[in-house]
Amino acid sequence: MDEAHVLLLATLDTKAEEAEFLSRHLSGHGIPSCTIDLSLGADGAILGGSEKLEAMEAAASRALETVTEALAGDVRVVLGLGGGTGGEVALRVMRALPVTFPKVLVTTLPFDPRIVVADSSVILVPTLVDICGLNATLREVLENTAALTAGLCRTRRVAGACVASPSIGITALGATETAVTSLVSALADRNQESTVFHANGYGGAALSRFAERGALRALVDLTPHELTRIHLAGSHVPMPNRFSAGADLPWIVLPGGLNFIGLGEETLLPERYLGRPRYAHSSFFTHVKLLEEEMLVVADALAENLNAATGPAALIVPMGGFSHQDRVGGLIEDPALRQVFLDRVMESLCRDIVVTALDAHISAPETTLAIIDTLDDLAPG
Repeated sequence: MDEAHVLLLATLDTKAEEAEFLSRHLSGHGIPSCTIDLSLGADGAILGGSEKLEAMEAAASRALETVTEALAGDVRVVLGLGGGTGGEVALRVMRALPVTFPKVLVTTLPFDPRIVVADSSVILVPTLVDICGLNATLREVLENTAALTAGLCRTRRVAGACVASPSIGITALGATETAVTSLVSALADRNQESTVFHANGYGGAALSRFAERGALRALVDLTPHELTRIHLAGSHVPMPNRFSAGADLPWIVLPGGLNFIGLGEETLLPERYLGRPRYAHSSFFTHVKLLEEEMLVVADALAENLNAATGPAALIVPMGGFSHQDRVGGLIEDPALRQVFLDRVMESLCRDIVVTALDAHISAPETTLAIIDTLDDLAPG
């Protein structure tokens, strides 16, 4: 195993033929591999319920111990092959590895992948067909996987680079993209690197993990939209530390995206939202304007998190609009709703936090300048 470049995770009691095929094609690319068995050890018995879950956890623990030891050698990629059960066991191992270490999972994809890969870089390769005997389609998928894995193996990476050079974390959505792009550009002009996280209910999980591992030196939470998903509605992964990870970092908050709820296709909206101002962000997502009582909920939640921060923090409120359609002529424009937010946070903040209310839109140059000035105050250098 010391010379293996790829660790192949597979349940050999059901996927031995396919694992051997993949291993052979890796060898054809000059890539040595070692296969680690994820089988549950049921000896042909059908496990169910808690018994199966315990067996899956045990298999993952055994494999992780082996993988962790092997990483001290020349392993460059961890590659998983599995259906529902084997794929889940492989993912448990992969999620315990360093966040950016190359990981590839070949799977039938019988689950929503966003939840399990929200805070870890896993390349997913859907098989399209079941992994149950080789056929023309599966052979082609496995051959392609061997080729892309070989490419990963030949790319030398610097382990821990993002920790060695912490950057400024920024949260974003399409609805605040102009503001984020302007800020990223302004920081780059000052030779300051930024890392942007999508506040779509899943990116916050990655943000939390990056903050916890020391990859950020400051956070501009320009789009804390996930408060609406956590406290009101919308799809998101559980992320209890979204607003507490890195609580000692310099933290600048703006209410980007707090004026709407991000829901699914417009034709599938629950009836209770149909009477509200809304617009199709894309064919898959609809943004529905918050009610005043909902804005109070997210304002209270944001203030609570700011009050709990241990590092320097500041709040910037662009009273000209919180998102790209919250502007003059915008589809969910509502100046009164912005005032509700500002009044509530001013009442609820109990820490010595500087609140700056701007007569500008979140995407305006004045807002970018205010963020840069505040960043200089909270995190000089």
